[in-house]
Amino acid sequence: MKAPQAQKIAKELNSHDHIRIDHYYWMNDRENPDVIEYLNQENDFTEHTLTHTKGLQKTLYDEMVGRIKQTDMSVPYFYHGYYYFARYEEGKEYPIYSRKKDSLDNDEEIMLDVNELAKDQSYYQIGAYEVSPNNKLLAYAEDTVSRRIYDIRFKNLETGEILEDKLANNGTSLAWSNDNEHIFYTIKDETLRTAKIYRHKLGTDQKNDVLIFEENDDTFYTFVYQSKSRNYIVIGSTSTMTSEYQILDANNPLGEFQIIQPRTRGLEYGIYDYKDELFILTNHEAKNFRLMKTPISNPSLENWTEVLAHRENVLLEDLDIFENFMVLSERENGLTQLRVISSDNHVDYYIPFEEEVFMASSSLNPEYNTDIFRFGYGSLTTPSSVFDFDMKTKDRTLLKQQEVVGGYDPKEYHAERKYVTTRDGVKVPLSLVYKKSLKADSNDLLLYGYGSYGSSMDPYFSSARLSLLDRGFVFAIAHIRGGEEMGREWYENGKLHNKMNTFNDFIDCGDFLISEGYTTKEKLYAMGGSAGGMLMGVIVNERPELFNGVVAQVPFVDCVTTMLDDSIPLTTGEYDEWGNPNEKEYYETILSYSPYDNIKEHDYPAMLVTSGLHDSQVQYWEPTKWVAKLRDHNTGSKPILLMTNMETGHSGASGRFESFKEIALEYAFLIDLTNK
Repeated sequence: MKAPQAQKIAKELNSHDHIRIDHYYWMNDRENPDVIEYLNQENDFTEHTLTHTKGLQKTLYDEMVGRIKQTDMSVPYFYHGYYYFARYEEGKEYPIYSRKKDSLDNDEEIMLDVNELAKDQSYYQIGAYEVSPNNKLLAYAEDTVSRRIYDIRFKNLETGEILEDKLANNGTSLAWSNDNEHIFYTIKDETLRTAKIYRHKLGTDQKNDVLIFEENDDTFYTFVYQSKSRNYIVIGSTSTMTSEYQILDANNPLGEFQIIQPRTRGLEYGIYDYKDELFILTNHEAKNFRLMKTPISNPSLENWTEVLAHRENVLLEDLDIFENFMVLSERENGLTQLRVISSDNHVDYYIPFEEEVFMASSSLNPEYNTDIFRFGYGSLTTPSSVFDFDMKTKDRTLLKQQEVVGGYDPKEYHAERKYVTTRDGVKVPLSLVYKKSLKADSNDLLLYGYGSYGSSMDPYFSSARLSLLDRGFVFAIAHIRGGEEMGREWYENGKLHNKMNTFNDFIDCGDFLISEGYTTKEKLYAMGGSAGGMLMGVIVNERPELFNGVVAQVPFVDCVTTMLDDSIPLTTGEYDEWGNPNEKEYYETILSYSPYDNIKEHDYPAMLVTSGLHDSQVQYWEPTKWVAKLRDHNTGSKPILLMTNMETGHSGASGRFESFKEIALEYAFLIDLTNK
């Protein structure tokens, strides 16, 4: 079976007196039956090419699913008189969201059985849910298409009745007022940007809802939530570089919102209410952020006073406030530390962790009046764990650790941290994990990366990954610039005009792994998704000989054309990340690395590219066009494959087992290339 040959129809694209010819622009039309036919042909070709791996795919899938404890339950958390939890039943794809009043010994109240809600849907996801202050009503957001467009539905938790109220075209943020009659929610515009906040009164038609706030700057999106104290409704507006918040007394839903600090370009802040004050996490004169506070009665910037000063080597990421303590999430040298400070400042210490490479984060902590702080912990070898930590006694209690069914011994695996000196002298952290029984000579190695939006790639545990490690793979995460692992400057040095640092860092990590004997060019593989898929696109253009195989998941690869089209979801909000190509300097910068625009005559590595027809983040036509053009310029014989999920979007399948079929396909593709 030969690879599909995409029809070429020349489309001239002219920007800044520079002409590009796009032969596959016609694919930008999901209503065109020729496009659907072509996607099906690509899927058939991938199925045919990988037919010989079907047995391996099934083996991998069975292994991955077999490690999951099928009848399972999350750690319950206490909030406003109830213990809340999610549980799974054997063989079922979706969670059951439940609660118990006052005590875990009391009867279970099922709020949502998602298996029932999803039974007639090819895709189903609960994006968020919120219980009313009187504990009697449930608002929940559901997506049945995988475009991240949600309908908000309401359920009477006392009678089980689904109310007639239905709010369409939403994001996932929503907030009840304390009168239990009003709810604030977001509406998406035609580009899927959350642009408006409405107030809905139960029992009325959505068309009568009141517009509370409209975000007219198309580089911002807006959201709404109720504060931890339950005293305020908070509306936030944020872009890549700027934020603004306004609050309303939750007891007065018909009142006027008060702006905390009007937006100023480059000023970012987050708010946390505590009694009659607001604590503010901000980058005001502090690149790595600092902690300030201000009276709620007069909260503008001139009244902010410093609580914790800025530090050059520590990024202040998050804050949890309790009656007697606060817990700060601080990132230093690529790892997050949890710092506990008492309200009287007499106590100040870090929760100790022993592993060289780990990840720690605040978990659900919805209650103020407690000295117990809940946090999550894990590492490349330690399964995800949930702890309760007594901030007075410093005692910690392990509540739950992810169970790996069939047995798992972390002592059989080794994790380590290396630092790669890149071409411009910067040291990039590199996290690795492998089985201790591996021989010292070169091994198959999968290098993973992302490096965008200031999103840090923490060294997380994956039971599915064991299927690679147990077959002799080394797994590595390159903590490249564009993330925030090493602080805010790490992010800024991997965006806009500095974006090539992201790609060069990843390539230099690959070279390091070869030079240090971890692997060879014939055994080195790469993987990344979304903006990490862009990373994959650049590295195969820059150094196609460095990798034996590449998996690009829902890759953002047609960067110039997409960023010039502000009708495409999310484009305008990305200008501060990539630059606005309507300005010539940014057009030229993005064009210099855009994977689709820089395809050359190359012997490209074997590639598996995945996509989702309903993807709201990266439109399906980007990977589709990219694969067609890659094949047209490929001088070698290695396969370049496209697999489009015709029923899902950016995040893939919605069920907890279905997603493993996609991972099994990717792993089988890689393992097959090793000739094992």
